[in-house]
Amino acid sequence: MKTVSGGDQQALVSRLMQACGGGYTPAQRRKYFITGPQWAAAYEGQALFHAPTRKPVGFEEVIRHFEEIGIGHWTTHDTDVIPTDALGTERQEETVGAIRKALDKHGLECSMVTTETFHHAVWAASPAAEAPEVREYAKWRLANTVKIGHQLGARFAVYWPGSLGYQVQGAIDETQTLKWYAEGLNHACEADIALAREYKRDTLKHCMEAKPFEPAAEILLPTSDAMLAFIFSGLLKHPEMVGLNPEYLHELMWGAAPRAALARALLCGKLWHFDINDGYRLKHDVDIAVGLVNPLDWLNVLVLLRTHGYHGPFNLDYKPPRTTSNHGVFSVSFPTAVDRFITLWEMAGEVAGDPIIHEAVAALKAGAGANPGEGAAALAEANKELLTLHELISHRIFQILVGAHQGRVYAV
Repeated sequence: MKTVSGGDQQALVSRLMQACGGGYTPAQRRKYFITGPQWAAAYEGQALFHAPTRKPVGFEEVIRHFEEIGIGHWTTHDTDVIPTDALGTERQEETVGAIRKALDKHGLECSMVTTETFHHAVWAASPAAEAPEVREYAKWRLANTVKIGHQLGARFAVYWPGSLGYQVQGAIDETQTLKWYAEGLNHACEADIALAREYKRDTLKHCMEAKPFEPAAEILLPTSDAMLAFIFSGLLKHPEMVGLNPEYLHELMWGAAPRAALARALLCGKLWHFDINDGYRLKHDVDIAVGLVNPLDWLNVLVLLRTHGYHGPFNLDYKPPRTTSNHGVFSVSFPTAVDRFITLWEMAGEVAGDPIIHEAVAALKAGAGANPGEGAAALAEANKELLTLHELISHRIFQILVGAHQGRVYAV
């Protein structure tokens, strides 16, 4: 193939995207509660060992591109769009007004806001640090973000306590630190109650997001299960206002099954928001786009959510690869991430309604009809053939994933 220079490169990418096919229209994409984060679209490719590979992108450009793609909802950290030293000033009000104008112009909604409590040097010892003045500042930041949320029409606030922990043994009192952290959440909820009354809106859904490691060496609330225990610990004044925002990769990182974590949150009535991405077990937080690593696992996750009535947001919390250009972020990365999610979601509907799976599951639930009093050996013997259906069900789900249930086969 001949070399591809300058202006021909975007044309090549566009032509090959068209050749891929299988995409959805912006109108079709907007039917799903998919949310696009400012931080994901504006990610410049920087990391601990990596220099940026892309140019900065402002919220106006991100919102415009989301409209073109068909992403109907936008999410942000407070300092994604407002410099830290401008928070609480007239500049904040001006920026919030400009965001509101951009959202209205392009027909998007702000669905979620979150506070940056992990990057700035003030959070070196977490938002629940020993210094009371740091904790008071953290409370103000949380309440200020809730205010921004109400001004922008958000329905959710998310909290990621990645810096809540320690680097070295014995540095903190874990019990006291968790109590201090609860004080911050309590303040956010109390502020929300007052602000909701002022803005004549419902209170936000406050969602906690777990991560097993990074940036703190040991994180105090590393899993969704730990956060459920925290919510029901008695430390929160308004536990009914606080739920979970699990992230797929964060659950996977420590070797867990994301589907099982989501099931436990569903049983508790606390699965309110879901960050979607992909990655690898027992690795760092690579934030790959949904379905590029574990499509079969993702299909099973969405079967769970479809069959148990999850209607919350699916937030595209991933990082476009450093190898993707600024143009490619919006022409390839985001539209393909959305389209893979939609395809997997609709496949999950096929799984949920598949007659073969239905018959197999019904047979397993019916059992062999043996008498429980016959003893363990007799019961095992009576049901052993039925249990082969577990593998058959898994095979059938794979067939649906690759289209074999519709006759797709390869000549050999």
